[in-house]
Amino acid sequence: EQRELEQWFLRTTQYAEELLSGIEKLPGWPEKVRVMQRNWIGRSEGATVEFQLEGAAGPAGSAIPVFTTRIDTIFGATSVQLAPEHPLVAELTAKDAKLRAEVQKLVEEQRKARDEGDVGLVEKHGVATGRFALNPFNGERVPVWVANYVVMEYGTGAIMSVPAHDERDYDFAKKYGLEIRAVIQPRGPEAEKGDAQGLPYTSMDSVLVNSGEFTELANSDAIARMTQRAEQKGFGKATVTYRLKDWGISRQRYWGTPIPMLYCAKCGIVPVPEKDLPVVLPENVEITLEGGSPLARLKDWVNTKCPKCGGSARRETDTMDTFVDSSWYFYRYTSAQNASAAFDPAAVAYWFPIDQYIGGVEHAILHLIYSRFWTKVMRDMGLVKDSEPVERLFTQGMVIKGGAKMSKNLGNVVSPDDMIARYGADATRMYCLFASPPERDLDWQEAGVEGISRFLSRAYRFVMKHGHVDTGDTARAGASEPAAPSPTARALERKLHQTIKRVSRDFEGRWHFNTSIAAIMELVNDLYGAEEQIATGGVPPDRLREIQRTLVLLLAPFAPYLAHELWEVLGENSNLLRAPWPQFAPALTKEEEVEIAVQVNGKLRTRLTVPAESSEEALRQLALADEKVRASLDGKQVVKAIVVPGKLVNIVVK
Repeated sequence: EQRELEQWFLRTTQYAEELLSGIEKLPGWPEKVRVMQRNWIGRSEGATVEFQLEGAAGPAGSAIPVFTTRIDTIFGATSVQLAPEHPLVAELTAKDAKLRAEVQKLVEEQRKARDEGDVGLVEKHGVATGRFALNPFNGERVPVWVANYVVMEYGTGAIMSVPAHDERDYDFAKKYGLEIRAVIQPRGPEAEKGDAQGLPYTSMDSVLVNSGEFTELANSDAIARMTQRAEQKGFGKATVTYRLKDWGISRQRYWGTPIPMLYCAKCGIVPVPEKDLPVVLPENVEITLEGGSPLARLKDWVNTKCPKCGGSARRETDTMDTFVDSSWYFYRYTSAQNASAAFDPAAVAYWFPIDQYIGGVEHAILHLIYSRFWTKVMRDMGLVKDSEPVERLFTQGMVIKGGAKMSKNLGNVVSPDDMIARYGADATRMYCLFASPPERDLDWQEAGVEGISRFLSRAYRFVMKHGHVDTGDTARAGASEPAAPSPTARALERKLHQTIKRVSRDFEGRWHFNTSIAAIMELVNDLYGAEEQIATGGVPPDRLREIQRTLVLLLAPFAPYLAHELWEVLGENSNLLRAPWPQFAPALTKEEEVEIAVQVNGKLRTRLTVPAESSEEALRQLALADEKVRASLDGKQVVKAIVVPGKLVNIVVK
């Protein structure tokens, strides 16, 4: 259950604007993560306006500040609504036990909705306090309500309810019979439609009505003038708010970093001196699950001396949120053995910012925002020079089984040990890379692992069969080596270089290893298709050896165990892990022949295999000479022929 606790916070709100603007300096991050961070920070421009509480004694506590992004609609405010946990609610309900009970129900409804994930979807309930507040623009008395859909986390925890121009306020007003008053309407001819039947009307492209001296102003002009008026009269000001709140780091549990603070009756809250850091967790702790931190029961550890006055003091027993550790751990990697500092700034200056960071998208609005915040704090402390920790970010998908994310809690985890025992580590690993692009979820299918295992067996059998060729022979199987490469040899050479290109490009940033593996599969298929030519010498032994050697290099990142085995089969004595990555020749990646579609008035009539470098005129003549095309042209006049080189010819006739 939620309780009121004194807790420790890190002031993330101090960096809200920089965290937001810095997103534009992260082009190497996925746009979906950048959007999630923008929404989480949630910058809103508007105004804070004070509604005076009628009958309040004295200035203290007499004003109800509300934040609104639409001050232009303030003449349509027909109530002020407070969050159930607003500090003023306790005062307004102090003398009415029944009212307090009704408010408590709203609190419980809101907490339940929060636990279930979205307060915005809660069924709207409210209670009238019997008190009134004064609209500062026209002095009108408006009732003060407590509503379960108003939250303390946004703005001031109080809203001016304008039901004619806000969907939630409209639903609430209809339910409780509150006045609905339109104060903005569409421009021009559409203005006549701005009646009650068209409410709630929320467009920003509107003009004011029923708004005193501001009537007929465009809403953008009205917002500027009304905000200025509020500042001049002292009852409001322009305000920027953020959805981002300060980071609560207190946890009532044993595991975690102790918060290094002390409590002294005389000196108040005192930090643990730096010479006494780190505060080490005691090992004689008993985990009872009874609630509260188990550290609080260790009196010998809790009770200590105040470093200021020397009197009795007690330690803070909360430990830090573990996100605190994950916000900067990567800096520690640069000098992990440093016993005198968190890290060596010189080492950090050399290694940072991180070139490439990989993690799940579920960390987009916690770990990744916290790590950016932590870096900026350390920059301001002079520990690092960069403002952002990561230049490029890649978010991988989840593994799904049975329609749900694979997890121990759901009991749908597949043990890698079982898969490795049945199919081998290479097949298990390669299936994970092949089944889906890395940024998408992978739907686990055991049959897929079996399929990859069969493919690896095919690659193994081919190299075992042909990997012992003697490249010094000039003849094999009674046939002399042809003076020029055979069509089969040229086709394999072309396929090899196309495969190198595809796999290399995938490693350069796309990381679509599924398409890399598919390309390698195609190469193996072509090798099996050329076995007859290989057996009769149609592929020179030196070229066959080079193709197999390159095949093993391409397989190595995906199936390292098999690749090392085949490397030895090929007689290679060097370390496979140190072998240079193969390079492709751009000229050899181009097809010698391509298939083009031939259409007549957009309808497919035939396909032609033509030299890849055929000119537009040559393609036009070949298409017109085809028998199937000629039959379609009989008795018709050719108007024109549209040629898309390498793809199609469309003959237009009438």
